[in-house]
Amino acid sequence: MPKAIVYNMAGEKTGEYELSEAVFGVEPNTVAMHAAVKNYLANQRQGTQSALTKGEVSYTTRKPWRQKGTGRARAGYTGSPVWRHGGVAFAPKPRDYSYTLNKKERRLALKSALSAKAAEEAIIVIDGLVMDEIKTKTFREFLEKVGVTGKALVVTKNVEENVVKSARNLPGVKTTIADILCTYDILNTRSLVVDKAALEKIEEVYA
Repeated sequence: MPKAIVYNMAGEKTGEYELSEAVFGVEPNTVAMHAAVKNYLANQRQGTQSALTKGEVSYTTRKPWRQKGTGRARAGYTGSPVWRHGGVAFAPKPRDYSYTLNKKERRLALKSALSAKAAEEAIIVIDGLVMDEIKTKTFREFLEKVGVTGKALVVTKNVEENVVKSARNLPGVKTTIADILCTYDILNTRSLVVDKAALEKIEEVYA
């Protein structure tokens, strides 16, 4: 059974937490995780790129020069895509890139990501992850005490405003809540710092 070390807010080890085998002990499915990451990135695309086609650019309908006898290539209109200031052939237009994955695949991807982090011993459990005040320096020192270096995802049960505001100026540190865990965020971090109450909620929902 996978385990994680439990710390308090002072950075002291207080014990071990036995992680749920059903959530943190599955065989990571790379296909599902890849699909979830692609889905997340596609859903983030704005799709606002736009260019004018030859039917939308402003140009005169007069023929630039006569058809024959000039020695130049035939030209019927100045809005042609081969001309400067002409329209764009197959111009990009605003579109929605988002799509949905089925629920089973999303769950499998999330469990796979969590299990991969558990196998790497990259999950750090905090018994009572709260901040008395908004203080970035204090939160950075706390992360250093529990051995967090580089990118980290901090997960709380509910929105802890002091934690969110203390962490938002730290490079590579992102906060979220247990209800909206994202496979991409888990895979894109080195350490997963989870409040004990949030961990229990994750196990309750996904087990």
